[in-house]
Amino acid sequence: MDLIKFKRSAARKKTKLKAFLTKLDDIVPEEMPRLVKETDAEVWQEVDCTTCANCCKTMTPTFSKADIVRIAAFLETTPEVFTKKWLYKEEAGDWVNKKQPCQFLKRNKCSIYEVRPKDCAEFPHHNKKPFDVYNDTFSNNLDKCPATLLLVDKLKKRIEEEYVW
Repeated sequence: MDLIKFKRSAARKKTKLKAFLTKLDDIVPEEMPRLVKETDAEVWQEVDCTTCANCCKTMTPTFSKADIVRIAAFLETTPEVFTKKWLYKEEAGDWVNKKQPCQFLKRNKCSIYEVRPKDCAEFPHHNKKPFDVYNDTFSNNLDKCPATLLLVDKLKKRIEEEYVW
């Protein structure tokens, strides 16, 4: 994955794709669940996260108490030691990574993949339902996740071609 090329593409398309997502807040095609499922399947034929890992390089997940306990056990330490070493508490009260890229990213792969935070396991959230409820999430991730950029771009083209828009 050429991240420089991705970032250029995201910068070029972001305004139009954000406008499309905003429009989806008001107008949702009846077939949206099917369209998202089909288009998302196409996207994952083209995108391999292990050639990118931009999310792990530029974002931090939130760590729930259950995440902290599970990961600490996996690392054979206590939740307190794990938290003190790797996390800090934001003003909103969320536990997040102290640094970026993520300390568990090794050669574009997660070294704690089996026990990774729920936030990471659910990313990029394409399977959230109904899709249009998460338009803000997708809008924020357009320049962070090639799969999200591709999904929204393909959905925009498909919906504009197939529906009165």
